[in-house]
Amino acid sequence: MNKLSLDRILQSQGFGARKWCQQLVADGEVEIAGVAATDYRSSIETDGLVFRVFGEEWQFRKQIYIALHKPADYECSRKPSHHAGVLSLLPEQFSNRDVQPVGRLDHDTTGLLLMSDDGAFIHAQSSPKRHIPKVYVATTHDPVTPQLVEKLLTGVKLHDEPAPLAAVSCVILDTHRIEIVLEQGKYHQVKRMLAAAGNHCTALCRTQIGQLRLDALNLAAGEWCYLSDAQMALLVPA
Repeated sequence: MNKLSLDRILQSQGFGARKWCQQLVADGEVEIAGVAATDYRSSIETDGLVFRVFGEEWQFRKQIYIALHKPADYECSRKPSHHAGVLSLLPEQFSNRDVQPVGRLDHDTTGLLLMSDDGAFIHAQSSPKRHIPKVYVATTHDPVTPQLVEKLLTGVKLHDEPAPLAAVSCVILDTHRIEIVLEQGKYHQVKRMLAAAGNHCTALCRTQIGQLRLDALNLAAGEWCYLSDAQMALLVPA
């Protein structure tokens, strides 16, 4: 059994400092099993706990693992500089408990973005040593050709990279769209590889991480969901 006092539960879930959480209880804003909680000192079992704050239902989660369908013009940063941050698309409580993007997508790149407050998970999923495949669909300025695919598969030299970088696979989707699978995750890698191969990326979407596919999540741009155990299993284990 895992028991915590109610104020510590609320604090751990991102509802604020302990004194603020104690005041939430005193004000009658916290309900458990449909009954207003009255004592923030109450020791409560956290496993499977469902509660309400300001009438909104929450489930206790020791740590958070979510998938976001990132729209364009959002920065993957806790301190965005030129555009809104992806955390603004999530409940405020997530920011309070230090939920962070797993890796980064450029502000104009859309698609699948993982987020969590589990540091070990973030590190494992971001580490290049894990060789986690990531699938991107790029729209190009010039037509996609077999010669372009060959260059991407053979490897192209990028500035500041000691050796050529190659795609794991490339598939021509139509005249101006190509699916590229990468494992390295270098800065602006897809865009820079396309430029080095003689084309130009006009739009980019990440459609898959590991075996987790964005289209299977049924998320519109800007929407997010908690990852189920089955969905977590589609990612390379931490």
